[in-house]
Amino acid sequence: MLSLFKNMFGKPTDFKGIYENGALILDVRSPREFSTGHIKGAINIPVGDLKLHIAELKKTNKAIIACCQSGGRSEVARITLGTAGLEVYNGGSWNGLERKIQ
Repeated sequence: MLSLFKNMFGKPTDFKGIYENGALILDVRSPREFSTGHIKGAINIPVGDLKLHIAELKKTNKAIIACCQSGGRSEVARITLGTAGLEVYNGGSWNGLERKIQ
């Protein structure tokens, strides 16, 4: 029965492994939100500004783990950047992601 659910929903994303392999942490909250707390080393590009930074992000040649307050904006980032050809994952909330990559 458990294998049925694994096949239906897939295995969980290994955020720690992706991060340890050099992925960028991209926090897509506003600068004000970012200033109240964030993952050390994360870069802050608000979700509304992402299209202006696609070329810059592509130049890094790294996977991206997007995060925000709850996971909604990071899903928009995943779709936006993924459509542009980047390898990007929705890490959900920044503080939840921080626990997953430690």
